[in-house]
Amino acid sequence: MLIARTVAKETIRYEDVPEPVLAPGHALVRVHNVTLCGTDLHIWEDDYPAGLPVIQGHEFAGIVEAIGTNGAGIRTGDRVAVSPMVYCGQCRPCRLGRFNVCENIGCIGCYSDGALVELVSVPVEKLCPVPDGVDLDLAAMAEPASIAMQAVNRGRPSAGETALVLGSGPIGLLAALYLTDLGVRVVCADTEPDRLELAAKFGAVDTFQVDPRTEFPGADQSARLDALTDLAGPELVIEATGVPSSLENAVRLVASAGRVVQVGISARTASVPMNAIPFKEIDLLGSRNSLNLIPAGLELLARHQDQARALMTHRFAFDNLQQAFELMRSRTEPVGKIVVDMPASSAACETDTPAFTGAKA
Repeated sequence: MLIARTVAKETIRYEDVPEPVLAPGHALVRVHNVTLCGTDLHIWEDDYPAGLPVIQGHEFAGIVEAIGTNGAGIRTGDRVAVSPMVYCGQCRPCRLGRFNVCENIGCIGCYSDGALVELVSVPVEKLCPVPDGVDLDLAAMAEPASIAMQAVNRGRPSAGETALVLGSGPIGLLAALYLTDLGVRVVCADTEPDRLELAAKFGAVDTFQVDPRTEFPGADQSARLDALTDLAGPELVIEATGVPSSLENAVRLVASAGRVVQVGISARTASVPMNAIPFKEIDLLGSRNSLNLIPAGLELLARHQDQARALMTHRFAFDNLQQAFELMRSRTEPVGKIVVDMPASSAACETDTPAFTGAKA
């Protein structure tokens, strides 16, 4: 079978290797679609802790070609998304049920070889059946949907509250979609008007364009936010950009006794007044991966297929991966989710779709 291995910085090598052999407790999945995210770009740029070489691809879906003994009721021919997270089950976080922050965490396609292959062997318990009527390219996005849902769940939202989502990239938009489903009023902020147009389609009752050169929110935006929150500020803020100033804004704007969830990842340092957190008694929460929410992510995508498909801006054939990563890096045009059509996929290799870009707010 053909595989794509990232062997060095910005270098992908295609190799012809033997197909995997079915192992006990595993399934062989014929990969149909892989979607790419910022983590994939970091790996390709050799800016990721796991190092190279590695076969990338952690957001993927396909069809079960062979399966060993299993109690999950999954059969050959079933359409599945795959949960890529690997955890030990023995460390303190795992014993607490917080395996999404396992001390020995791994991820198929990040820390170990992943889905940019024609046929992949995965543990049966990682298989998540795709609902009827959901195409496999959409199902590949269940992993980012699960990350967005984990962030929302960490924030303990209640119907009738107002949430501010900072960043209208895929995670921010999927968080807005889920919050709206839960009966929460959502306000989205981002630097790019194209993303904010999408945010309105994802359920935002208002959108704020951020100018990094000026204070956020502006006077008119503050008045609109005050009107939505009875002058108290949003009860929940989801920070989905990883930009330090965005976390600073989140802490400043959240209501007293409110919650801030940091899901955007960055090694940069934010400057937050030490008194802001105790004076308002803010819950400042981190969010990483998910607690096996890919099945719930599939259901979210199934309910909102038009919005989910609007996240997809580009498609590339498997043999065009280098071009896909170069586009992600250069940002010469708006980029949302890039879909890779594997050889088994019947989808077109490349299509034109409405413009969309990832989060910068």
